[in-house]
Amino acid sequence: MEQGYSDKAYRWNRENYSSKRRFVDIWSFVLTILFKLWLYNKSWSYPGGVTEVKQAARRKTQAVWIRNTLLDLGPTFIKVGQLFSTRADIFPVEYVEELAKLQDKVPAFSYEQVEATIEKELGKKIPELFDNFEPIPLAAASLGQVHKAVLHTGESVVVKVQRPGLKKLFEIDLQILKGITRYFQNHPKWGRGRDWLGIYEECCRILWEEIDYLNEGRNADTFRRNFRGYDWVNVPKIYWRYATSKVLTLEYLPGIKISQYEALEAAGLDRKAIARQGAHAYLLQLLNSGFFHADPHPGNIAVSANGALIFYDFGMMGRIKSNIREGLMQTLFGIAQKDGDRVVQSLIDLGAIAPTDDMGPVRRSVQYMLDHFMDKPFENQSVAAISDDLYEIAYNQPFRFPATFTFVMRAFSTLEGVGKGLDPEFNFMEVAKPYAMQLMTDMNGSEGNSFLNELSRQAAQVSSTAFGLPRRLEDTLEKLERGDMRLRVRSIETERLLRRQSSIQLSISYALLISGFTLSATILVVSNYVWWALVPGLIAAGLSVIVIRLLLRLDRYDRMY
Repeated sequence: MEQGYSDKAYRWNRENYSSKRRFVDIWSFVLTILFKLWLYNKSWSYPGGVTEVKQAARRKTQAVWIRNTLLDLGPTFIKVGQLFSTRADIFPVEYVEELAKLQDKVPAFSYEQVEATIEKELGKKIPELFDNFEPIPLAAASLGQVHKAVLHTGESVVVKVQRPGLKKLFEIDLQILKGITRYFQNHPKWGRGRDWLGIYEECCRILWEEIDYLNEGRNADTFRRNFRGYDWVNVPKIYWRYATSKVLTLEYLPGIKISQYEALEAAGLDRKAIARQGAHAYLLQLLNSGFFHADPHPGNIAVSANGALIFYDFGMMGRIKSNIREGLMQTLFGIAQKDGDRVVQSLIDLGAIAPTDDMGPVRRSVQYMLDHFMDKPFENQSVAAISDDLYEIAYNQPFRFPATFTFVMRAFSTLEGVGKGLDPEFNFMEVAKPYAMQLMTDMNGSEGNSFLNELSRQAAQVSSTAFGLPRRLEDTLEKLERGDMRLRVRSIETERLLRRQSSIQLSISYALLISGFTLSATILVVSNYVWWALVPGLIAAGLSVIVIRLLLRLDRYDRMY
């Protein structure tokens, strides 16, 4: 466990909360964000003119401000921010990266509150339950804090105690957030194509699950059973006699934090082996059981004295359903064959892409990504680079990466970063390659006849498509009759002619205005009103510049098409 916590005083760090005060604080934050977003799109707000570099710098500054403000707003918003860091389809990459850094080391609550919570939950005072209980916590977070203790039977344990008043704070904050969600859902710009209410419901579910320590205990037991055959992975066991929804007692497993590289080397541990073990452990979680640690940051992984990995904090876990595996294999095959259509269709089947009327831009984006990445061997690629490009493509596109997918990508990136810190030559994709090959082999039978299996599979797919073609044609005709299908035809030549005609009409209108103002200026000059003549003269000159630009643009369009 990592020791230490922030000394900053937060207004939310109390047991009783004012709903009115929370309403003002939360809506002030939302309105400030809206103002910053409005200002972001105004070119006059950038000294010296707007550029992409200046916009990127402002997005970065705003992202840092949002992260710090969420920490000030307290546990609900810290967790919501961490969940939003998985939504690269909604937020720019700068926001996603900053929210992923959101760590909630906050001031500890008093020992008297710890005593009161334990006595209320377990029905006995601390001396009756524990032979020794350290009043100073090992670590403090927004949801609770951890104390070291010793049972009367002699086992060393850690006791996780939930922050007092947390349930009441969640109820107040989530009620306010529901109103904010409705506002965004009904917004003409931000509500279009977004299921904000669905995102809100998902956040509520995850938040209530995470503050249920009995659920965390069950997750820890499941995780430990999945690794019972691997002596190089340790998971603390749960003492269920001392566990409730607000108090959780776990086995004390001390270790060196996996990112403390010098300490690991001083302990005589092999840093290269630890880097590979971390990658192997995560790949086993994904491929063997589909039950994986969704927040494997360095604070939740340590290394024991004998070099075994120790996992902590099982409040946020992810699951990969068995039927998703085949869809992922279809995606892998599409990537291997540089088949953008196949990749897009598999992502639609997985729910990672929301189908739209025009999937052309999405297919082009996917094909560009395939052409860009497949120039390098699989083992030479970087998870962080791949995920960054995926997020760039997903933003403002109909991609809807499920939280599970983003948790996996973020975990891969985190483990790759830790691995490179342990071993500069570490490559996560190199470790993952045998697993990927094994998956593809399992999907297609033995490695020797994988080509024949793939050929037969494609032949079966073609025959199935042929048999289903009449029904698909019938469905298409029915949609046309009902008016459920719209056809959009684009003619480049017609668009060019219309654009040319529009520009010519606009130029004629400006020419008439120029003639009128020029005539007015001439009359004023003849009448000895020279200074007054400057006004229509300047207007005529300005309109002349506009006409010249229109004619140049018209000439450029003619050359382009």
